[in-house]
Amino acid sequence: MTEVLGIAVLLGSGVTAGVLFAVALSVLPALFAMETGTYVYAHKLLGRNWDPTMPVVVLTSTLLAAVLALTADDGAAQALFAAAAVLLLGVSAVSHLCNVPINRRVKSVENPDELPADWEDPRPLWRRWHLLRTLLAVLALALNAAAVTAL
Repeated sequence: MTEVLGIAVLLGSGVTAGVLFAVALSVLPALFAMETGTYVYAHKLLGRNWDPTMPVVVLTSTLLAAVLALTADDGAAQALFAAAAVLLLGVSAVSHLCNVPINRRVKSVENPDELPADWEDPRPLWRRWHLLRTLLAVLALALNAAAVTAL
């Protein structure tokens, strides 16, 4: 059973790291190249499928890493899984506390061609938070891979 959970945690943390890395590498530069109104329109379209999917993937991966931290036979693997679970929890926290509120603000714009007078471009702040959660996810994947190898 530990081997199956190990494969599952690698898949989940790999998808998490891969998606976040792809957004950082490809999507963000494209969003930064857009005029503000076009960016708002694109941002609203991009989030439609991420928002319901990624929390499930991240939290399931966190739970799997935590279960493996408690049940793995190898002490080193337990420590690695525990650290990975904490990092994935960090991904979730940054997402929910930092990126999601920005997403909601962008999605609340009814007409991207008529931005509110007090509109501040959220892209630089969103990128900083995104790069942090991407780093946490990549580190979690590396720790999970090391832990599975130690089993």
